[in-house]
Amino acid sequence: MAVPIAVLDCDLLLYGRGHRTLDRFKLEDVTDEYLVSTYGFPRQFICYLVDLLGATLSRPTQRSRAISPETQILAALGFYTSGSFQTRMGDAIGISQASMSRCVANVTEALVERASQFIHFPKDEATVQTLKDDFYGLAGMPGVLGVVDCTHVAIKAPNAEDLSYVNRKGLHSLNCLMVCDSRGVLLSAETHWPGSLPDCTVLEQAALTSQFESDLHKDGWLLGDSSFLLRTWLMTPLHIPETPAEYRYNMAHSATHNVIERTFRTMRARFRCLDGSKGTLQYSPEKSSHIILACCVLHNISLQHGLDVWSAPATGHMEQSEEEYEQMESVDSEACRVRQELLLTHFS
Repeated sequence: MAVPIAVLDCDLLLYGRGHRTLDRFKLEDVTDEYLVSTYGFPRQFICYLVDLLGATLSRPTQRSRAISPETQILAALGFYTSGSFQTRMGDAIGISQASMSRCVANVTEALVERASQFIHFPKDEATVQTLKDDFYGLAGMPGVLGVVDCTHVAIKAPNAEDLSYVNRKGLHSLNCLMVCDSRGVLLSAETHWPGSLPDCTVLEQAALTSQFESDLHKDGWLLGDSSFLLRTWLMTPLHIPETPAEYRYNMAHSATHNVIERTFRTMRARFRCLDGSKGTLQYSPEKSSHIILACCVLHNISLQHGLDVWSAPATGHMEQSEEEYEQMESVDSEACRVRQELLLTHFS
């Protein structure tokens, strides 16, 4: 009888009365407060993910088939939101490191498969106009389809191409290019770029640029900071404003662009695996990129479910790039003409 008593006592010590290890975990057995504090999300959100991903996570070919979709999702959410290494999180929730690793991998890939479903620019004219109107309501900047910026996420040193992931601060990272709307909903996320690439180079090579230069998104532009080159579809601030109109333009630009800075802060506050405070992502660049993208998908789903994270405190080290702005002035005469027309039409 000594063995089962020891196991029972261990359960009680680790989880408290009524809290079970994940192999016996039932959502209905715990409170919303417990789910939010442990996994970062309420019951309704978790149930939605089970419905969304359940069929994928139950594939007969997956080694973790014996672990229910619900358990896999809880394990992955625990990792994304706690920032704990898999070994420690696995111990905390009662599954092995190997099982934890499979759960995180399975849920991550299931979310990545659905990235285009949740992260995309609107296509119908009415929604596009609403997007512009919402941005205009922030600070009076017209025609804005999204705000764009890059942020670095620290990763472990990869086995190959080591130097390509070393950023300007000497740390290994991925440089992630993202676009969001006025609410912080992500419209584009490219999470795979090596940390050594400056923001302007990332944008130059990104699929985002191909979309806009092919006129896929007409009659509007993105807003980017001075780490990017001015383009006809990308409005940047004036490096040295001189006239009242130029100052007004820069102020409206800054106030509008601030949305993505707030979005980065809230993402690292919600998904502590990204913020660097518990260490770097201990995966290859490809797997790390997928984890970041999975968090982007969850971020958008959470906003769809009305989970407001704007007020979350800023923490950690998910830092934006610090480019040499002086080198980023555009020589594109057409882009300069578009910005000058915007100045004269709306800020003079």
